[in-house]
Amino acid sequence: MTSDRVSFGYEDVAPEEKTRRVGSVFSRVAGRYDLMNDAMSGGMHRLWKQRFVRRVKPRAGERILDMAGGTGDIAFRLARSGAAVTVADINREMLDVGIERAASRGIEDLVWQQENAEKLTFEDKSFDAYTIAFGIRNVTDIEAALGEAHRVLKRGGRFFCLEFSTTLWPGFAEIYDAYSHNIVPKIGKAIARDEESYRYLVESIRRFPDMAAFESLVRDAGFVQTKAEPLLGGLVAIHSGWRI
Repeated sequence: MTSDRVSFGYEDVAPEEKTRRVGSVFSRVAGRYDLMNDAMSGGMHRLWKQRFVRRVKPRAGERILDMAGGTGDIAFRLARSGAAVTVADINREMLDVGIERAASRGIEDLVWQQENAEKLTFEDKSFDAYTIAFGIRNVTDIEAALGEAHRVLKRGGRFFCLEFSTTLWPGFAEIYDAYSHNIVPKIGKAIARDEESYRYLVESIRRFPDMAAFESLVRDAGFVQTKAEPLLGGLVAIHSGWRI
């Protein structure tokens, strides 16, 4: 990381301060995180995640690391293929929610592990695929996390990231901007009893690189055949790349 300041929403803070504050956000919202996703997106996040997993094409027997996978939404879908899925998240409370959700569904073959995306404990070339959904923008050092993703993938391994971006549809950007800044924090207050955390999450989307800029970061990390697939005109994007 070249700067001694990083973004926490619209603020610029020290890296260690962002790590601490993001951890606090997710500890507070963990119990109602999935309910809030439904409320904020009108359930559309489920469709985005289904499309994302279809792009990953998980296969029986392969090893997949689902980073920032906390509550298990992506991992549950990946595991249906018979893949061996490790769910990793820096936040213990999010993992605890995911473990409880898995138990209620009778899903027993997932591995749950507390990990920092910037400093993974896994050996080099350990996984066939690496996924991260709506998590990369909350990482303090995105370049370090992408480097670690590249390191733990086998040759021929694939990287997939689902993240909010910037919609290019005329008119829709303004409508969504007004909705996200004015309505989402109020939904957070009503459902999660935490307006400020959802204000940060909205602001973090605005500070995240656009599709072209993030694709460049993925390429700079060593991935090839990188691609950005926009959804809703780029409101959400599926980024992918391969390790060779």
